[in-house]
Amino acid sequence: MSDDELNVSRALADVMARTRYEDLSPPVIEDARRSVLDWLGSCLAGAVEPPSRMVHRVVAGWGQCDEATVFGAHRASAAAAAFANGVSSHILELDDVHKGSTLHPGAPIIPAALAVAERERADGRAFLLAVTLGYDAALRVGEAVNPSHYRYWHPTGTAATFGAAVATGSLLGLNSAQMLDALGSAGTQAAGLWEFNADGAMSKHLHPGKAAFNGILAADLARIGFTGATRILEGERGFFRAMSAGHDATRITDGLGARWKISENCYKLYSCCGHTHTAIDTAIDFRGEQGWQGDEALARLETVHIETYAPGYEIVKEMNPRTPYQGKFSLAYCAAAGLLEGWVGLKQFSPERFDAGGVRDEKIAALLQRVRVTVAPDVTAKYPAEWGTRMTFTLNDGSVRTMSAAFPRGHPENPVSTAALEDKFRTLVAPRYSPMLAEKAIQAVRQIESGRDWTRAFADLA
Repeated sequence: MSDDELNVSRALADVMARTRYEDLSPPVIEDARRSVLDWLGSCLAGAVEPPSRMVHRVVAGWGQCDEATVFGAHRASAAAAAFANGVSSHILELDDVHKGSTLHPGAPIIPAALAVAERERADGRAFLLAVTLGYDAALRVGEAVNPSHYRYWHPTGTAATFGAAVATGSLLGLNSAQMLDALGSAGTQAAGLWEFNADGAMSKHLHPGKAAFNGILAADLARIGFTGATRILEGERGFFRAMSAGHDATRITDGLGARWKISENCYKLYSCCGHTHTAIDTAIDFRGEQGWQGDEALARLETVHIETYAPGYEIVKEMNPRTPYQGKFSLAYCAAAGLLEGWVGLKQFSPERFDAGGVRDEKIAALLQRVRVTVAPDVTAKYPAEWGTRMTFTLNDGSVRTMSAAFPRGHPENPVSTAALEDKFRTLVAPRYSPMLAEKAIQAVRQIESGRDWTRAFADLA
């Protein structure tokens, strides 16, 4: 074991336990607030979807409890509420993501933090601190094992378990030793395999819910003296070695306590896998450049060649999706929809567009026959620092146009404004609840730090 990884678990626990709200700069606090807003929209909208309703039924069977809010349903224990809200947050594929760790942090971490904040009657500052620390721990762990970890493991279920434990531990006021125990118990529960993608199964939604639940369990146990592995990350049979082909322990300690990873957060504008977004942007930009209206792309395009990075390709290589869920993980379908319709939102994944034979929408199905997706070594070499694409459009008049992009809209390098995130929130929440409730929720997020009763504003959304 190298010197630089002798104590990374303890170093992480120490910083997570001693950091206070006053240690955070105003921009970091604003990034935390933006992350909460973006998460809440996905959670509220996802709470009315069938997988959430199933989870609500199961959680109701665990017994009555008034500790925390289950959005779209009832109240429950903090762990049960975090589980249910974690599932809801990840259904529409509109929740945030982080490049270096390939992790969706909001869905597992914020439900854990909110549920425990309600239970413990924590104030808004303590909640924002917990969210910031949870993101930091999860994203650092995810970066340390990426990209090899991503081959089999979904980091939103694995690395984010550490983040949920840290967020909870912060709200519980755990000291360094207790936080280390919480990390140890979190790491031994970390799980989430990619095999669900072969079937388009609901297990992907389960991952953030269980990460949130397991994080609360780990921290609650640590508070009363339940011990965990003290070298859960770097130990000979710890997380690094068990769950990656190669790891970099310095990703844990580099800038620890000085540079907060939540400021690297990326926001999704399209309701599909993040590995499709740079290509969607490029497709929409090309459509705009050509001045096409309606389905003019179908009449003008001869072929479309999409070049992407290998780890992402393995997730989004489906060429003829048979279900809406598979459509969200089809780079070819998402790019074709962007070219033909100028946007890729919830409508593009409506059930009537797919059946057992593949894409039913005749125009998109026709364009898909002209789309080719391949892995480009030079694009792969820049991943995960960049989530790039190169697209070559050949028109039926013989002209060729190649366009490249390194980051989709919503990444820090290609940022989206808070006003745009609020608009995204309104489009998700107002049709499913009411415009008045959407505005009330936005106002609650803006005023998180104003007092101890802020959690009631969220509870009223149940």
